[in-house]
Amino acid sequence: MASKKKNKNSKQHTLEDLKTLGLDLLSSRAHINNLPLLLRYVSPSSPSQHALESIISLQSFFTPLLPELPSKSTLADHDSSANDPELRFRTWARSQLDQFFESLVSIALSSGSEEALIEVALDAVMEFVKLGRGGRFQSSIYHRFLHSIVHSTADLEVLLDLLVSKFFNYVDVRFFTYVSMEKFTKNLETAKATDREKANAQEDNGRISGSRSELAIQKMYYILSHIPPPEVEEGKSDYESWSDLGFSTEETKGKGTNKAPNTEKGQNKLKKRSLSTPKILKKTKLKFTKAWLAFLRLPLPLDLYKEVLVNLHQMVIPHLSNPILLCDFLTRSYDIGGVVSVMSLSSLFILMTQHGLEYPNFYEKLYALLVPPIFMAKHRAKFFQLLDSCLKSSLLPAYLAAAFTKKLSRLALVVPPSGALIIIALIHNLLRRHPSINFLVQWEVDDGAQDDVSRGEDELTQDSEDTAPGTRRNTSSKLSGIDPFNNEETDPAKSNAMRSSLWEIDMLRHHYCPYVSRFVESLENDLTVRSKTTEVAITDFSSGSYATVFKTEIGRRVKQVPLAFYRKTPTCLFSESDFPGWTFKFGEAEKLDNGNKESPVAAAASTEDGEKSSKRQRMSNASES
Repeated sequence: MASKKKNKNSKQHTLEDLKTLGLDLLSSRAHINNLPLLLRYVSPSSPSQHALESIISLQSFFTPLLPELPSKSTLADHDSSANDPELRFRTWARSQLDQFFESLVSIALSSGSEEALIEVALDAVMEFVKLGRGGRFQSSIYHRFLHSIVHSTADLEVLLDLLVSKFFNYVDVRFFTYVSMEKFTKNLETAKATDREKANAQEDNGRISGSRSELAIQKMYYILSHIPPPEVEEGKSDYESWSDLGFSTEETKGKGTNKAPNTEKGQNKLKKRSLSTPKILKKTKLKFTKAWLAFLRLPLPLDLYKEVLVNLHQMVIPHLSNPILLCDFLTRSYDIGGVVSVMSLSSLFILMTQHGLEYPNFYEKLYALLVPPIFMAKHRAKFFQLLDSCLKSSLLPAYLAAAFTKKLSRLALVVPPSGALIIIALIHNLLRRHPSINFLVQWEVDDGAQDDVSRGEDELTQDSEDTAPGTRRNTSSKLSGIDPFNNEETDPAKSNAMRSSLWEIDMLRHHYCPYVSRFVESLENDLTVRSKTTEVAITDFSSGSYATVFKTEIGRRVKQVPLAFYRKTPTCLFSESDFPGWTFKFGEAEKLDNGNKESPVAAAASTEDGEKSSKRQRMSNASES
């Protein structure tokens, strides 16, 4: 008997058989044994059509039954009533529902599943989330689903795209996504600490768990970055919810009961407790802030770290409940130096200018970023625009403006032509904004000073004869042609820029690139007269490179171009006019070559005769002299 039952369960059903089993299951409880048969085909290894048909039948069976099924906590309270047939049926149905949910998740996370099947499985899961608590959002099911997504090692691009496009426009889905992401980050921090303790004993396992955690972090960032920001749209009085009853005060506090309101009166009570639009916005912003702050505390991979810094000022800061909470993360990133500091500059600048953040060493760090590689960095355009904005304030001290101006002019000697154009534009704006540093353009030295310099040179020469090398006086700062500016100094206050001049600008007049040599002439104008001059837009030059300079040059329309051309087709390589006094007899040379080829002996004899005659000539010249 048992073998017959086993053979019946192991029988491979056709698509028509599955349709019949589904219809029988929906028609009467007498066919309840069809449920395990259909559940067996909800698997990634099953044919797509079989799995699809089984999912549709099982979803149609469980959807009206969801409000009647007990929760796990309710099952624990009713252990003593196990003899009740109805309770036993609901308990069994609840276990089958959990198994069905796990099968749906496995199909959605499988890389071998078709996109249509993944979409059906996702819709079924979200339908259970919607109806699992009698019209209220079933956050526990949704949290389990997101947990499976985050900690899966498969490529889930299709599933994540479907989740974002179909469900992230609902406010309750966004809210509970933020809640789940915050929980995942805290669990990941705990797991990281545990892995570090075990890393000494098991290095291989530590590497595996590290790669998995990085993959989980990347998926969490993808989900967080694709959730629409919590903001009120114009003309929109309320938000659309995925669940029928929307938000309630008990749900947002995490104190909601699993008891489903079956009666219409109970549902009306829940609707009265639903939150208004301003409260929804406030609570969603709070969860948004907590989720992002928890995520930024994780040890992000370097590539993801850079991507977060690039998008932080547009994607996160405008929607935080208190943006100043990012100051620790941004100042720590800015202190790292290099490309990371450049990427964090945008967000840090917003906190300083719009939210009152005080960062004492900001300009010292910004000054240290001015190195030649920055002119070839990927995000140089945004950096130079921010650099121009940071130096725009009229309250900037003169020594600081002079230090940045001198540092930029020194860099103009070693950067590409596109970088030199940016530097000239920045110096133009600095000289126009800060008239107190215009003395750097032209140092006037009178005749008395020149006499003092020559006198100092004579004294230096005399002292070098009378004193030891180690006790020579330091008069190099007084000598003509010595630049006191210290280019290696990282502190702009100690760079001696106020004692220097912009002699590098004069060298740019003779730059090999005509655009640079022409553009530097703009600095000859009197920039102190602000009414006659305008600032240069840095955006016009910040994205320049060798390619843009070359493209501009070849696209320039030139009226007169010097050309070397021939009015007639040339018959020889050189003409007689090219070499006056020389004649080229091609025919005689050809005959001579042919004669050499016909008589090698004669050619050798003529060579020897030539050598002898040249020796006689040299001897006769020597005797005459």
